[in-house]
Amino acid sequence: MEKSSNAKPIAIVGAGIVGVSTAIWLQRAGHDVILVDRAGPGEGTSYGNGGVLASAAIVPVTVPGLLKKAPGMLFSREQPLFLKWSYLPRLAPWLRRYLAHATADEARRIATALHPIIGDSLADHQALSAGTDAARWLVPSDYVFLYRDRAAFAADAFGWSIRRSHGFEWDELEGPDLRAYDPVFAPANGFWVRLKDHGRIADPGRYVKDLAAHAEANGARIVRAHVDDFVIENGRVTGLRAGGDTIPCSGVVLTTGVWSKALAAKLGVNVPLESERGYHLELWEPSAMPRSPAMIAAAKFVVTPMENRLRLAGIVEFGGLDAPPSRAPFDLLMRNIRAAIPDLTWKETKEWMGHRPAPSDSIPLIGPAPKIAGAWLGFGHHHVGLTGGPKTGRLLAQLISGSKPNIDLAPYAPARFD
Repeated sequence: MEKSSNAKPIAIVGAGIVGVSTAIWLQRAGHDVILVDRAGPGEGTSYGNGGVLASAAIVPVTVPGLLKKAPGMLFSREQPLFLKWSYLPRLAPWLRRYLAHATADEARRIATALHPIIGDSLADHQALSAGTDAARWLVPSDYVFLYRDRAAFAADAFGWSIRRSHGFEWDELEGPDLRAYDPVFAPANGFWVRLKDHGRIADPGRYVKDLAAHAEANGARIVRAHVDDFVIENGRVTGLRAGGDTIPCSGVVLTTGVWSKALAAKLGVNVPLESERGYHLELWEPSAMPRSPAMIAAAKFVVTPMENRLRLAGIVEFGGLDAPPSRAPFDLLMRNIRAAIPDLTWKETKEWMGHRPAPSDSIPLIGPAPKIAGAWLGFGHHHVGLTGGPKTGRLLAQLISGSKPNIDLAPYAPARFD
């Protein structure tokens, strides 16, 4: 596709993994792009994620039995679910819709929707980062799930049956095989599941920044500003209002995670979207490094080896966008890692809290705004934004370029909430 010297660029609001992926794939299709982000590339949720390309993470949180388990989890200091109770009245309408999906049929439907977006994540990231400095951070790896014993694994049979139905295969490790594979973890985790053909990002923030730098080197303009509104003329987006200025554009792509909710409403899309607050701890210069990213199933947190550090992530807290971080999630992650790797030592600890964008049906929005021309949406990836970012960006670029994607986009349609 040949660029027109008079064509206005496509403006992408949000420079996390989805926005930067969209920019690169649009450039490869011949478009000019502007990336607009209030903090700059790779500074938000894309920085703080667990760092795993979790292709098998197609099973939603809303599995059968969640409604019975959730109250007990909320009142246990050892469970990874937290709620700021003062936020409950605001959360309640979204929560009712969210919990309505906690059925077997809905869990299977959601998994079927997520699989095309994340099921080949390693290859999607390799295609995106090829020829960029970001490729150095991409590490093919296994992804292991650690269970106390085979009975604990059997208790998760529903989720594993969904994965198997979508073609995922795994090895089951017990006894001497565990220490032969990775001697780092405590023997209390006596049954492991090893999924091959996954991957990890050794520095998620730097990865996204390097991708953005590649886009900029190829002509993208990067603007650090808060987008307040859109310029809409004759039913079509023609510009952005950002930082007191107007940025002309030929179209807009909204990829700013949980902050997309308010802007989507200005495009006529009212999304039941909440912040699922996530926490991580980083342990710098650890005395031991796991061979692969590991999900400690009982505690539902992930341990990911990164550049010079281990990152621990996986807490869920509901409390909105404005409340400060809570202390209890950090303390729980610390207790969990001391149980998982008892002899671990490290030089420095860093803490982070961010916001996962959680639609009530756990399926991202990918596609055109139904009421305004020249506007596309790409957000709401819940726990799998890093995993699904490159595929989402490629699909958006195809739609904007007039190409027909090779998957059915109906499950992701922004119009589904009308």
